[in-house]
Amino acid sequence: MSNFLTVSLKRFVSPSLALLTAIALTPCAANATPYVVKLVQQGTNVVATGSGAIELAGLTFEYGTFTGGATLWPSSGFAMTGSQSNVALDTYTGFVGPTSFGSGTIVGGDVNTGDTVGIIGSSSYYGITNLWVPSGYVSEDALLGTSTYYNANFASLGVTPGTYTWTWGTGADQSFTLVAAVPEPAALGMFGLGVLLIGGFIKLRRREQRQS
Repeated sequence: MSNFLTVSLKRFVSPSLALLTAIALTPCAANATPYVVKLVQQGTNVVATGSGAIELAGLTFEYGTFTGGATLWPSSGFAMTGSQSNVALDTYTGFVGPTSFGSGTIVGGDVNTGDTVGIIGSSSYYGITNLWVPSGYVSEDALLGTSTYYNANFASLGVTPGTYTWTWGTGADQSFTLVAAVPEPAALGMFGLGVLLIGGFIKLRRREQRQS
């Protein structure tokens, strides 16, 4: 009986191990991190952070170009983050998505760093929709860039809060997503409570100092 169980167990374990090994060694598209630009209000500024990877398969290469830097142009669906210097970029087309994410006109970032990546969802300016990545960019390479807009908020930039996604395939990284998120009311309430507590503590300390 024990010999029978041993043989049966071996017959079960061997194929199972082989299957698990094959799964482990198979590339998994789910590991790809889609490229997302997050617009967040931080104090009196708006910060745009772009991160993730882009799969170029499904897009059509147009030409190489240079850019002056990070830009927001909500009414044309234009969002670009990254270095403000004269950076060499590759231009692609072939995606679909929203033509705008608000009513704002063009504005450049005040402080910009990292990889320059951008998209324009409207064809009214260039005659065609465009996606820009660093010159020579290789699919799936990690990208990271930030841009800060001083003394700004979503209203002054003309950004309508929401999630906007451009796609050119079914893969997680065959997309470019812009997330414009305002602070939740609960978060604003906690911030206000914190300010009140700090103010009360300062008043208490001053009163104690006067009494002493």
